[in-house]
Amino acid sequence: MKQSLRRLTAAHPHLWYQLYWVVYLVWFFTLDNVIKSGTLIHCALDDRIPFCEWFVVFYCSWFALLVFVTLKLWLNDTAAYDRLCLMMFSGMTFCLIVYMIWPSALNLRPDPAALGRANPALWLLQLLWRADAAVNVCPSIHCQSTGCMALAFSCSAVARGKPRLQLLAWVWAALICLSTVFTKQHSVIDVALGLALVLPWYLALYCRRRDKARPA
Repeated sequence: MKQSLRRLTAAHPHLWYQLYWVVYLVWFFTLDNVIKSGTLIHCALDDRIPFCEWFVVFYCSWFALLVFVTLKLWLNDTAAYDRLCLMMFSGMTFCLIVYMIWPSALNLRPDPAALGRANPALWLLQLLWRADAAVNVCPSIHCQSTGCMALAFSCSAVARGKPRLQLLAWVWAALICLSTVFTKQHSVIDVALGLALVLPWYLALYCRRRDKARPA
């Protein structure tokens, strides 16, 4: 068993990058407990988006996407895995630093008692709200990391030449991002700024590679 694990890690290096999650979780939840208020993030479009607790299913599917993409790239495309870790973890770190310098908050979550309904989705969403305070929201790490995963996967050897698989990755990512506003976990502003953090890495890591691949 140990020999098989050693052979696997030797053939697919850099698994230790995942230790970043320990740093991230400690950092994020420390800020979540220390920072109790901040600049309220809001725009007119937020008021036009209805609350729909069933989008919590897509919101929570972020964890499945994370495991699937990370494991798939680690096993099948080391270079794509490295690029994913670089752009996702650097973006998350940038967001945490922003939260420290410029705390942000939301006042969008509805009162569950005033909704006049009860269902499993609403129950699950209330659990999330208890665990994740409505602070440290802008830019959205949920959307930033989702965009990085969709980009890294769709440009990897796993999905190259498979348009349906690439489309699935982007549709899944879009539903996750939409879920953040329908569940009132984020403002549209948070989503836009979170996704904007993916653009510099796209230009640096993917556009440059395409330019080099073109014949002179």
